[in-house]
Amino acid sequence: MTDGSASSPVTVEGKRAVVIGGTSGIGRAIALGFAADGADVVASSRTASAVEETAAELRERGAETVVETCDVTDRESLVELRERTVEELGGVDVLVASPSAIAREPIASVSESDWGHVLDVQLTGVHRACQVFQSAMDSGSIVTISSMGATLAMPETAAYSAAKGGTDSYTRVAAKEFGPEIRVNAIRPGFILTPQTADAYAEGTERRRAVEAKTETGRIGEPEELVGAAIYLASDAASYTTGEVLTVDGGFANSAFDE
Repeated sequence: MTDGSASSPVTVEGKRAVVIGGTSGIGRAIALGFAADGADVVASSRTASAVEETAAELRERGAETVVETCDVTDRESLVELRERTVEELGGVDVLVASPSAIAREPIASVSESDWGHVLDVQLTGVHRACQVFQSAMDSGSIVTISSMGATLAMPETAAYSAAKGGTDSYTRVAAKEFGPEIRVNAIRPGFILTPQTADAYAEGTERRRAVEAKTETGRIGEPEELVGAAIYLASDAASYTTGEVLTVDGGFANSAFDE
């Protein structure tokens, strides 16, 4: 890692990255983007077929990889993923924590099991991943995935929003505790079209029209539009950036006070 005495390029070329939740949506886009930029990448999730499919795509982009499933609610699976990655790639330079779970229910009716599951995946799962992998990182970068839900009152997403607000706070504390060797930052995406959001923000729906009307770019974002931010935060060019939450939302927050 650079000490800031000379400028460094914005690239992850030559780095070894693990992307938790890396076989779908934002995580998958980041994993493939890292590979295209010259990193070796392990993209893991709970689904074996998705892990194998994504690994094949990573290899097509020139990356070395490891085919190993993991579940962020199961610490031992994360330990196994870490050990295999270290054994086969020689170490870990970058961790991207992008687990996914949501419960679209009003506060009055969301069940305790759904509430607990979302927090276990989205918040405690991020903690497990960071705790397990930081022990294998002498230096490098951890990137967590936050959400606009951490700062906006989005109906029927109380569990998700609470978890993402917790992720922001956790990221800042982790940056203080893991630094200066390991930098920890978050990306806060705006409204991004992923398999998880495809129904809620489908073309022609009122919800999508409302979002597009309040977004400076006038449209929903694509997962690939988060890759640049992830590469920056994972690169040595961000050697003086830690404890930050980087918003990538097409200007949605900038429109909050439009008349």
